[in-house]
Formats: sequence, C-alpha cells, structure tokens
Amino acid sequence: MYDDDEQYYGGPYVIVERREAGIGPLLIGLALGAGVALLFAPQSGEETRRGIARRARRAQDAAQDFVADVSGTVADKFDEVRATVGERIEATLDAVDDKKRRVTNAFHAGRAAAREARGELEQRIAESKAAYKDS
Repeated sequence: MYDDDEQYYGGPYVIVERREAGIGPLLIGLALGAGVALLFAPQSGEETRRGIARRARRAQDAAQDFVADVSGTVADKFDEVRATVGERIEATLDAVDDKKRRVTNAFHAGRAAAREARGELEQRIAESKAAYKDS
C-alpha cells in the first residue's frame, strides 16, 4: 500500500465504522416516514374512510345484483327444464296410452277372429259328421 493514502485517493476520505444499530434508528425512520406521508396525503382520514365505505357499498350492491341475476337465471332455467320434462312425460304417457289402445284392439280382434275360426271349425265338424252319417 501507499504511505500517503491522501495522494492515492485524491483527498481526504471517510471511514465508516460498522456497529450494531438498535431499534432507535428504525423507530425514528418510521416516525419520519409517517410524518412525511401525512404531509403529502391527498385526503384526510375521514375522507378516506368515507371513500372506503362508499366502495364497500358499491361492491355489496354489485354482489347483490349478481346474486339476483344468477338466482333469476337459475329459476328461469329450472322452469324451462320443468316444462321440457313435463312435455316429455306427457308425450311418453300419450305414447303409452296409444300402445295400450293398439294392444287392446289387437287382443279383441284376435279374440273375435278366434271365435269366428272356432265357429267355422265347429260348423265344418258338424257338416262332416252329418255327411258321414248320411253316407
């Protein structure tokens, strides 16, 4: 190193000694920062509280409107689904009634055809017996 540090550095220099700083400087800094913030604050505390309350009311109103809209939409969809299901149930019941009517008609027609066939068969048997006796 140089004997003459002032020549090397171009003038006198400052030596900073490091030592543990207590909480005092931190508290002083916080107090100064809070004071400066109060001096440069655009609104008073009362105005800030009113603004926060106003924004909170708006948010609450918006949330209530949203809930009302969603509730209305859900209720509308529920009514639509209920109507659609009701229509499908009605159509299914009509189809079942139609099939039941067709089966009943087919059953009665089959029964009538069986009676007619039995009558014809009994008549032929009677004719056959009569022809056999005559011969």
